[in-house]
Amino acid sequence: MWGLVPLFWPLLKPADAMEILAHRMTWSLAVVVLVLLVMRRWAWIGELVRRPRKLGLIAVAATVITVNWGVYIWSVNSGHVVEASLGYFINPLVTIAMGVLILKERLRRAQWVAVGVGAAAVVVLTVGYGRPPWISLTLAFSFATYGLAKKQVNLGGLESLAAETAVQFLPALGYLLWLGGQGQATFATGGAGHAALLASTGVVTAIPLICFGGAAIRVPLSTLGLLQYLAPVFQFLIGIAYFHEAMPPERWAGFALVWLALTTLTWDALRTARATRHALAEALAHAPTPPLASGRPQPQDS
Repeated sequence: MWGLVPLFWPLLKPADAMEILAHRMTWSLAVVVLVLLVMRRWAWIGELVRRPRKLGLIAVAATVITVNWGVYIWSVNSGHVVEASLGYFINPLVTIAMGVLILKERLRRAQWVAVGVGAAAVVVLTVGYGRPPWISLTLAFSFATYGLAKKQVNLGGLESLAAETAVQFLPALGYLLWLGGQGQATFATGGAGHAALLASTGVVTAIPLICFGGAAIRVPLSTLGLLQYLAPVFQFLIGIAYFHEAMPPERWAGFALVWLALTTLTWDALRTARATRHALAEALAHAPTPPLASGRPQPQDS
């Protein structure tokens, strides 16, 4: 779903990125509240309100995902889909690095190599662009921070999204009301179809984020990072094949290094999973066979 979303944001023009972002935050809460009403899941609210640390983490998550959404919408509608996709290619490497630095997760040698190659890719792209790829870096670090905050909150995907959009709702609604007062809002002037598309940003946002939130509390950050590079493959192909964005040689070189890093991560993950399964099978094969049950009670060790 995230891989195909670059096709959606241009449909919302002539609304600019800020107006789209505000609608996205406002309508996302409406969608989530509707889902909660149907599922009757409200008990978590009282517990969350009594946990100031979790409330603080929810505020952090809401802030960084707001930055992520705004930069991404602007980059897609400004012709930077390829650079935006690079951000989500880099994101798994940033997520893994955060797992080491903050959560003290231990990396294997291949993972360290992948992170180093990813850093080299950023240097190559900086030279090629003549500037740091700030769109890519902003998207990568903001979304990695979002994943880290959600893991620390340890709240279900739907509940977490509800709390985050509740934080975003009043500022977003206030901005939309101000925009309407200035006569610059397109929601009421762009026709019914345009208004329906702006309202549908809630659905486009909520469904993949609910899925991500559910995953963030169930798997290690390193595994989460590995899975996240599937979406930018679609985004990259859309940028090249549909939007016809330029790919000079230095950009290809930088992307090739990123892909090399991700290939290294994939190879290491598959190798580690295979070794883990083999070790588990060996342990089970050499485990002592439990005694058969009988009518007489078995003696107990002291």
